[in-house]
Amino acid sequence: MSLPTQPDSLATRWNTIRQRVTAACQDAGRDPAEVSILPVSKTFGPEMIRSAVDLGLHRFGENKVQEIRDKFEPLADCGIDWVMIGHLQTNKAGVVARLATEVQSLDRPKLAAALDRHLRAEERVIDVLVQVKTSDEPSKYGLEPDRLPAFLDELAGYPTLRVRGLMTLAINTSDPETVRGCFRRLRELRHDAAARGHQLPRLSMGMSGDFPLAIAEGATEVRIGTAIFGSRPYPDSYYWPEGG
Repeated sequence: MSLPTQPDSLATRWNTIRQRVTAACQDAGRDPAEVSILPVSKTFGPEMIRSAVDLGLHRFGENKVQEIRDKFEPLADCGIDWVMIGHLQTNKAGVVARLATEVQSLDRPKLAAALDRHLRAEERVIDVLVQVKTSDEPSKYGLEPDRLPAFLDELAGYPTLRVRGLMTLAINTSDPETVRGCFRRLRELRHDAAARGHQLPRLSMGMSGDFPLAIAEGATEVRIGTAIFGSRPYPDSYYWPEGG
């Protein structure tokens, strides 16, 4: 006989966020099956992540290369797909090429070349999303929108990088229309890219505080951390982006 779920347990939070994502999809007139959830496990240790694996989760987003490296071995038996979502320094591309299954923060040609070089050495191919800067917030990383067409053309020359879509971070503001505008911009950029022959089915956008707005603007994946794992000892600004 299973024990009753605790009011603030990981299982409860996971079920709650799934229900909220479903509700947001319904409000937007979308099929919930079109939107996946990427649990963001940054700052949480192997025990918490192992508990999430027990709930059926096997794909986790991390902001720092060091955290992927530290968690990889203790959780090697869990079959986890590690997704790099934070700003990636070129000199750490080798670790990501060896351990991660996806990079959502590809934002410059130099990084693409470094990843390709290391992936060739590892004889691996990974999925990537191009991170685009859709706000004017200085703290946000990402490719400038007007550089996206040329960058996508360049990425076609890297067979180790499977370009699957675009990613963005919305501006940090309490104004929902401004936030929504960041997400709308990414959707429009995907539409423009499709007209040029680039098929980008995925839009990774929206986090714990703004994912309903992202879903309304076409997100295919939302990145959820605190709503699943609980509060962290430091604010997100401490962990994002990765420092030098």
